[in-house]
Amino acid sequence: MTITRDSLMTLEAYAKARTSMREQVMAQKKLRRVKLGENILLIFENELLIRYQIQEMLRVEKIFEEDGIRHELESYVPLVPTGSNFKVTMQIEYADENQRRTMLTKLKGVEDRVWVRIDGHDPVFAIADEDLERENEEKTSAVHFLRFEFSAGMIAAAKSGAAISVGVDHPAYTANTGALPEAARASLASDLR
Repeated sequence: MTITRDSLMTLEAYAKARTSMREQVMAQKKLRRVKLGENILLIFENELLIRYQIQEMLRVEKIFEEDGIRHELESYVPLVPTGSNFKVTMQIEYADENQRRTMLTKLKGVEDRVWVRIDGHDPVFAIADEDLERENEEKTSAVHFLRFEFSAGMIAAAKSGAAISVGVDHPAYTANTGALPEAARASLASDLR
């Protein structure tokens, strides 16, 4: 299913379905949140998570006019995986503001050094921030949008149960999850066709 204008709920219908949808979303997010070390969080987006985000934006902003709805769709639908990829929101998290500022300078380029590996294949490095540049001469952003594009062989391996691991290899920050737990692996593999 893809998210279209016709597949969105009205504000009234969403108000009735919101509690149930939120429970589904929280269960999915639990499986699809991957910590890389202490300070990088990856959220592997899927159709349900993005649909919820759009419905929430429409609800909070009380958007019911076509132009506003179209804008939300254009903003969020590109974050839905298309069958050959994972799409990820990456957050760099440091509680202390001074440390965050320092680390965002040191972590310049980190978004290009995040990888996903399907067992038996080479790691696939992220294609970062296709919507707009989120880094400047001095520092990187605390939020990035990543895409990992897979070959047919990688997809077949993932669909057949091959282990999936995630990591980052940057001079100022290195971390590796090892093989993801089976429930998380299966949830991510379900994005692939």
